Amino acid sequence: MTATAGTHDEAAGRPDASGGPGADGARALLPTATAARTRAAVRELLRPRRALAWTAFALMAAATAVGLLTQPLLGHIVDLVTDERDAGALTLPVVLLVAVAVAQGVLTAIGRTMVSRLGETVLAELRERFVERALHLPLDRLEKAGSGDLTARVTRDVSRVAEAVRGALPQLASSVLAIVLTLGALAVLDWRFLLAALLAVPVQAYTARWYVRRAVPLYARERVATGAQQQQLLDTVSGAATVRAHRLEAPHAGRVEARSRAAVDLRLRGVRLLMGFYNRLHVAEYLGLAAVLVAGYVLVRDGSASIGTATAAALYFHSLFGPVNVALVLLDDAQAATAGLARLVGVVDARERADDGGRTPGGGVPGEQAPGEPGPRPAVGVSVRGVSHAYEPGRPVLHDVDLELRPKEKVALVGASGAGKSTLAKLLAGIHTPAAGRVDVGGAAPHEAGGTVALVTQEVHVFAGPLADDLRLARPGAGDAELREALDRVGALGWAEALPEGLDTVVGEGGHRLTADRAQQLALARLVLADPPVAVLDEATAEAGSLGARRLEEAAQRALDGRTALVVAHRLSQAAAADRVVVMADGRVAESGTHEELRAADGPYAALWRAWSAGRAADAAPGGASGAGQDTP
Repeated sequence: MTATAGTHDEAAGRPDASGGPGADGARALLPTATAARTRAAVRELLRPRRALAWTAFALMAAATAVGLLTQPLLGHIVDLVTDERDAGALTLPVVLLVAVAVAQGVLTAIGRTMVSRLGETVLAELRERFVERALHLPLDRLEKAGSGDLTARVTRDVSRVAEAVRGALPQLASSVLAIVLTLGALAVLDWRFLLAALLAVPVQAYTARWYVRRAVPLYARERVATGAQQQQLLDTVSGAATVRAHRLEAPHAGRVEARSRAAVDLRLRGVRLLMGFYNRLHVAEYLGLAAVLVAGYVLVRDGSASIGTATAAALYFHSLFGPVNVALVLLDDAQAATAGLARLVGVVDARERADDGGRTPGGGVPGEQAPGEPGPRPAVGVSVRGVSHAYEPGRPVLHDVDLELRPKEKVALVGASGAGKSTLAKLLAGIHTPAAGRVDVGGAAPHEAGGTVALVTQEVHVFAGPLADDLRLARPGAGDAELREALDRVGALGWAEALPEGLDTVVGEGGHRLTADRAQQLALARLVLADPPVAVLDEATAEAGSLGARRLEEAAQRALDGRTALVVAHRLSQAAAADRVVVMADGRVAESGTHEELRAADGPYAALWRAWSAGRAADAAPGGASGAGQDTP
């Protein structure tokens, strides 16, 4: 068998780097919340912070009310000048104008600070809920959605909501208050000024409705298109070696271009929509201002109002230009943020499985699934009955598979690429649910077994931080002695203690880089600390290369000691050391027996063994490479 580093997909039915799921169709994207559910989620987040919200609202209202004294004071100054009063009469209104400006500035600063604090705390809680739920989503659901959809939500959608909270929310609150109170002030001057100003409202309301009706679906489609674009980029970049090997550069570049063009086209449609929105707003402004000026002229002519009062009314309406335009223009940010918020709430509300089984690909075993204290392990067997599975309808990967693993038995799974080995391993680990049949681990489905099964794959992730913290992900309460014991069991204690700061050395991104074989030893040490009764190794020693292969195989044997284990064997030396060997072909179990029994049967396994042994002999010959880690054919 030839293993491709970083790839577990089955060629028979699992989409691969040549296009990925949804290359020519749609992925099963993560859910998006409805508008009603999004509003309900916001209310839930605000409920514990009602006091802060009301205080911020009161301060913003006070700041706006104080600012509305500016127009009457200016109107009073106009009346003083019109009546040819002494220059000294202007002193008091000017001083009051200064006082109004200072008071409004102070109240606005405090109010906006509190609004920003409210928004940031709500956003922080939403982020925490999102990350917590995303980490607990079933992995098969994430695989079907693709990492691009989740990445777009974590980055672009969170950024849009954060920008709205920091900028749009305080401005929108201030603008709405200014509009309401200014209209009230116009009514105090004369109800006919208010009536004239309201002539602009139908145009503005129509404009807002026209915009929202088109913007909401447009921004939602843009988010989906952006997620699809990111997914295609991730598929192409992560599978670059395979793409080049099969000379698929042109098709992949075409897919990237098509999805990028779709995202750009939607963005340009949004720009055109916004330009139409602004044009309609200008019409409303001119209509309303003309109406107020005409009303002022008529009232002054009839003696119902002074020139100063008419001036104040005109200034009031003119002062509405800013708040109204800001409020309506912020609809653009609000719609974008609402679309992003709905996608975040959709993930937060997504129903998770009752238990994830404690497995993560890449060798991670979440700490919350690991037992708090080590103790005697129960003997657990595994039963696979009539299991069939397909990633896509009509393209089955497994066909009616039956398999029994006795308690503490180590079974090696071998076969050609695309035989269904990794798919069976993931079904046993509970990452996928079989399309037909049943997998039982100790009498329960794998995802209901609660820490009974752990999966270690060749895609190992080293978390950024001290090496000791990385190990404690598997058992948060483990002491230094337990960490050293686990490392020693997998043969990693020597190099771990030789690091610059020993177990306190920062590893992972931005820290000390671990080689592939050391990263795999770290994953096996986490397995030892988690101490599950059942372990699944999906080509967990495939990344090491020939020099570290033997060391990793020995480490894996020690880590699996006393456990029921299914090992997807990258090298037939692993199969020879197992209690039993199961050979898979075309999604079915072709042979099952001990290493010696299958060699004597002269079937598919014997043929694999002869080819592998011949390869090792050729490599061991003068001029050949070391055969210590020769891959199985």
